[in-house]
Amino acid sequence: MFEGDFYFPSRKVIRKRAFALAETARAQVPDSEQEAMRDLTRARGDIKAQQLKARQQLGAFLLRHGCLYSGGKSRWTKMHYNWLEELRFDYDLQQVVLQEYINAVKEADTRLASMDSLMHKALPTWSMAPVVYSLKALRGVDTLAAMILMSELGDISRFESPRQLMSFLGLVPSEHSSGPTRRQGAITLTGNGHARRILVESAWCYRFPARQTMHLKRKAADASDQAKDIAWKAQKWLCARYRDLSQSGKNTKVVCVAIARELVGFIWDITCQEMPRV
Repeated sequence: MFEGDFYFPSRKVIRKRAFALAETARAQVPDSEQEAMRDLTRARGDIKAQQLKARQQLGAFLLRHGCLYSGGKSRWTKMHYNWLEELRFDYDLQQVVLQEYINAVKEADTRLASMDSLMHKALPTWSMAPVVYSLKALRGVDTLAAMILMSELGDISRFESPRQLMSFLGLVPSEHSSGPTRRQGAITLTGNGHARRILVESAWCYRFPARQTMHLKRKAADASDQAKDIAWKAQKWLCARYRDLSQSGKNTKVVCVAIARELVGFIWDITCQEMPRV
């Protein structure tokens, strides 16, 4: 509202600005160990993107020439590569192009496997290793996902509440309020995009009913008992939420973002309990 020549923002706007300042103050400068691990995980992400690009280029080349794989849904297996090697074209130049595309994919596969191996070897000596092992108890969070989250965010127990961490990651709705009017839009998309992408990918795993499979038990073998209890509570809650939101007619992408936002709360809870204290 305006009074004379001065603008007086609404209480909601004031609270929003104060919260934004608090979020800025919570930004953490990574130490040398965290920065090194973050460089490693980001390099792995770049190589993964190169692998996807190489596979896309090969697939586009095959599609242009009407070459469709009929060996099942699973591609990039040994059977699929054998099929690729057996393809024959009318012109030698096209055969050379095919082989170059195949070589590019295989090279990317080798580089990615090397980076994955390097990350697994680096984990035991990392100070964040106990947190990573416990986060693996969560459905949809494997070793690589947990390492990316901790290398990007650091000690997330510095946040006073899960809501603050959700806001820091840009997973809360944007808001345009003035006076008594309140308008909410899409998520803010502020903060760390690498961590946000991992969370949304992890949220996709909660579309199935909650269950304790052998895979989840093996994955959580090194997690603490508290982390396992939190992970099971998270699975029951988030699977039910995914079902309810989907049945209400919401878009699948919107549902995944909503689940990712609530998953942050459980990640924050585990980290607060497992974070090494100095």
